[in-house]
This record gives sequence, C-alpha cells and structure tokens, in this order.
Amino acid sequence: MTIKPEISWADFEKIDIRCGTIISVNDFEKARNPSYQLEIDFGDLGIKKSSAQITSLYGKEELIGKQVMAVVNFPRKQIANFFSECLVMGVYGEDKKDVTLLTPSLPVKNGMPVG
Repeated sequence: MTIKPEISWADFEKIDIRCGTIISVNDFEKARNPSYQLEIDFGDLGIKKSSAQITSLYGKEELIGKQVMAVVNFPRKQIANFFSECLVMGVYGEDKKDVTLLTPSLPVKNGMPVG
C-alpha cells in the first residue's frame, strides 16, 4: 500500500469533517452496487443525504441512531436519481468491498467538527 503525497495543514483545514446521526435508511435500488440512501442529522448544519455502499456489514435497523463521520463540504453528487450531499467516511476491508464506518467512541453533539 502506498502513502499519498504530503499535504499542507492549510489543505487539511479545507476538509469539513463533522459528526452526524443517521435518522433514516432506505435501500437504493437504482444504484449500480448495493447501497443505502441515508439521511443524517448534522445539528445546526441540518439534515444531509448520502449514498453509502455499506450493505454487506450493516443492516438498516442497526444504522438508525448511529453516529458517523462525514465530509460535508463536497459539492452534491448525482448517483442515478439521487443527490448525495455528504461523504460518509469508512475504512475498506482487505477485499476492498466491505466498509466499516468511522464513528466516535463516545456520543457527541451532531454537527461537531473533527479538529
């Protein structure tokens, strides 16, 4: 595995990573790969939608109420008939298919930034 090129602190500061709580989960039937459509509450930032390929490790019921980390300042991305407004963060398994979500180890207020 190769390490990506070094970036400056200013580059890192441009990425807005926040904690939010998943409030709804639906199957994303029109996605090419098995995915869910998520709605995530980011507190004062509001509710944002995301498409996530996490169906192999997570059931819909267990995702409701789970806090996740997400990049909230990417432009919206259209995936089939859905607009993803944030990027939920996770770690790929060795097979490059299974994704384990990044979550805080203790509950935090929705919308709190990584810092």
